[in-house]
Amino acid sequence: MAPASRKPVEVPPRRAIWERFVERAFGTVPDDKVVMSRLTKTARRRAALYVAGRVTLVGAGPGDPELLTLKAVRALQSADVILFDDLVSDQVLELARHKAKRMLVGKRGGRQSCRQDDINDLMIKLAKQGMHVVRLKSGDPMIFGRAGEEIERLEVEGIAVSIVPGISSGLAMAAELGVSLTHRDRAHSVRFVTGHSRAGMLPGDLDWKGIADPETTLIFYMGGRTAPLIAERLIQEGLCEGTPVVIASGVSRAEGHRVYTTLGDLKVAEAITPAGPVLIGIGDVFRRCKAQMVASGDLLLAG
Repeated sequence: MAPASRKPVEVPPRRAIWERFVERAFGTVPDDKVVMSRLTKTARRRAALYVAGRVTLVGAGPGDPELLTLKAVRALQSADVILFDDLVSDQVLELARHKAKRMLVGKRGGRQSCRQDDINDLMIKLAKQGMHVVRLKSGDPMIFGRAGEEIERLEVEGIAVSIVPGISSGLAMAAELGVSLTHRDRAHSVRFVTGHSRAGMLPGDLDWKGIADPETTLIFYMGGRTAPLIAERLIQEGLCEGTPVVIASGVSRAEGHRVYTTLGDLKVAEAITPAGPVLIGIGDVFRRCKAQMVASGDLLLAG
């Protein structure tokens, strides 16, 4: 009778690790030349990394330091220079390495600010001096944070760049309100939309008809000055005037401010100009917020 075939024995990961450890511990000890050669190669690799410098784009979140990721804190602790936006909170900056140089490169709509090209040039200059540069951005670097332009410039210059995501203010707003942006009974998608064009006006090249979908939750960023125009355009494309709207600024901060309204009332309202940037949430998922916001003392906005 032919012998029964046996399945190959799988070595558990823990056992494999210990076997490699024992081989190294009791195997042939390399001579001094081999040891020195390995140490020299390791030192050269580390030195080359330092001399080249690098840039890390870090999401600072909406302002509450407890919303930072652990990876973001590690980047702040290893930075030589931190180029931070005007909207980054002092509490977040306090988590940076004490000896790291902090440089404000704020970009705020309607205010004097650094040009993007100047920020790019500064990152490149510092990285080429062998520094670890942290570009600290409010919210998430990849959502209306102009990260794409910075990454492209750094790659052209051959500078290593990595990204640490952050909590975007739109998601932080939803968490504060206890709202699921994709509640399966009310919305099948969510869209993050810019509230103004480069010229500061309402974006004209958006697919407004596609955006005006009653089963899509909309989050408009930086839409304070164009809020009535946004509402007017969405109504023109068929979105109901009674669609719930939440307007928020200072998300996750003590000075946070929220307003509940409807698309129809927003259409005839004045431009919204609080101290901080404005988020506008539009969609049926926000309907439950009215009673909650009235109870907590938040405002109702009527035309």
